[in-house]
Amino acid sequence: MSSISTSTTSGQNSQKSPQPRKSQVRSSQDRSAKGQHKKRRVEPIFYFFLVPSLILFTLAITIPGIIGIFFSFTDSIGIGDWKFIGLTNYIAIFSDPAILQSYLFTFGFSLVTVIAVNVVAFLLAVGLTSRIRMKSALRTIFVIPMVVSGIIIAYVFNFLFSNSLPALGTAAGIPWLESSLLANPDLAWVAIVLVTAWQAVPGALLIYIAGLVAVPGDVYEAAEIDGAGKFQQLVKITLPLVAGYVVINIILGFKGFLNAYDIIVGLTNGGPGTSTRSIAMTVISGFNGGDYAYQMANATIFFVVAILISLLQLSLTRGRNAL
Repeated sequence: MSSISTSTTSGQNSQKSPQPRKSQVRSSQDRSAKGQHKKRRVEPIFYFFLVPSLILFTLAITIPGIIGIFFSFTDSIGIGDWKFIGLTNYIAIFSDPAILQSYLFTFGFSLVTVIAVNVVAFLLAVGLTSRIRMKSALRTIFVIPMVVSGIIIAYVFNFLFSNSLPALGTAAGIPWLESSLLANPDLAWVAIVLVTAWQAVPGALLIYIAGLVAVPGDVYEAAEIDGAGKFQQLVKITLPLVAGYVVINIILGFKGFLNAYDIIVGLTNGGPGTSTRSIAMTVISGFNGGDYAYQMANATIFFVVAILISLLQLSLTRGRNAL
C-alpha cells in the first residue's frame, strides 16, 4: 500500500508543470517589445539618401510651384512690377476659346493615344512572349523608339509626312495622300497620335512582357486540356491575370500624354492655326509672350484637373487589379 501511495504521489507531482512567474513573463514581454522597437528603428543611412532628394525637390518644384500659384492672382508679366487682381485670370480662362480648345484637344488626343498604345503594345507583347524565333532580337528592335529623343522623331516624321508621303500619294494616284496630313486641320491630330504612339509603345510593351512572363504556364496547360482555344485563353486567362499591368499602363500613359509637348512642336507647332495646340504648348507660349500670370492660372487649373483625374483613377482601381 505504501508503495502504491508513493507512486501515486510521484505521478501527481510529475503531472504538475511548474508555472512561470509573473516577473518572468513580464521580462520576456519587455524583451520582445524591445526587439520589435529595434526592428522598427530606421537606419540613419536612409535619411542620408532621403533628405538631399527632398531638399532638391522642394527647392526645384514645390517652392516655384507655390510662387507660381501666388502670381496667378496678379497681373505680372514675369518681370517688373505687378498688382494683385484676385480671380480675374481664372474667370477669363473659362471664357477664352483658345484655352478651351487646347483642353479639348489635349484630352481627346490623350484618350485616343492611350487606347492605341495599349492595344498595340499588348498584342506585340503576346507575340513576343509566344514560341517564336528571334524573340530577343525582335524585342530589341521594338524598344529602339523609346531611346530616341521625341523632338528628333518629330522632325523625321515631319519630313515623311510633308515630302515622302505626298510624293508617294501622287505617284500612286491617291488623292487624300497627295497633300500633307500636317497641313490638314481635320487630320493633323491623326499624325500626332501615330508618332506619339510609335514612341510610347515600347515602354508599355516592356511592362506587358513582364506581366505575361509572370503568368504560370500551368494555367495554359490546364486550359488546353479543358479544350480552350488560343483566343479563349487570351480573353479568359491572359487578360484577367495581367489586368493590373493594364491599369498601370493606362495611368502612366494618360498622365504622360496630357503633358505632350515636344512631338507636337516638331510636327505641327500647334497648327494648322491652333487646332493641335496642347495645354503645355499654350502655357509655355504664354510665358514667352508676356502672359505669365494668365498662363500660370491656366497651369494651376491644369494641375488641379490632373490631381482630380489621379484621385478618380485611384478610387476606381483601389482594391482591384493589384499586382
